[in-house]
Amino acid sequence: MAAGGPEMWVLAGLCVIYWTLVFERLWFMRRVFPRWAEARRGDWGVISQRPGTWQRAVRTAWLAQARQRLAGPLRFGKVLVALYPLLGLLGTVSGMIAVFDVLALSGAGNPRSMAAGVWRATLPTMAGMVLAITGLFSLARLERSAERILEQLADQLRHD
Repeated sequence: MAAGGPEMWVLAGLCVIYWTLVFERLWFMRRVFPRWAEARRGDWGVISQRPGTWQRAVRTAWLAQARQRLAGPLRFGKVLVALYPLLGLLGTVSGMIAVFDVLALSGAGNPRSMAAGVWRATLPTMAGMVLAITGLFSLARLERSAERILEQLADQLRHD
């Protein structure tokens, strides 16, 4: 971590925040949301039996609430995934500044110092890219799960 500079610590902190969000969303989709949906299905059984045209508005509102509950917090995850490569790039720039600083002070005759700067430059870049790739895959999985759950709820709240 120290070899990559302070950007690595920022990436590590954001990684912890991101994976906490992912696990919270998984817990929410498997434990909390099914109870909320079951309550709506029970209410729908009562509402759909009553005459009127307002049932469609209630169904639409419940589905909008469900979409917000399922996918709303994923926006923050998208922001974090977009930040990972940018912070890696920041590490690259700061590492290259260190390389150029060594070149300015000692000339091109100190390859060991230059290699240390290049190492410092590439490490956060690689970490940012790895985090972004894993973040993209996990976000896609969560979004698919949210859409599938929402489609199931919409099918269960049908009105003839």
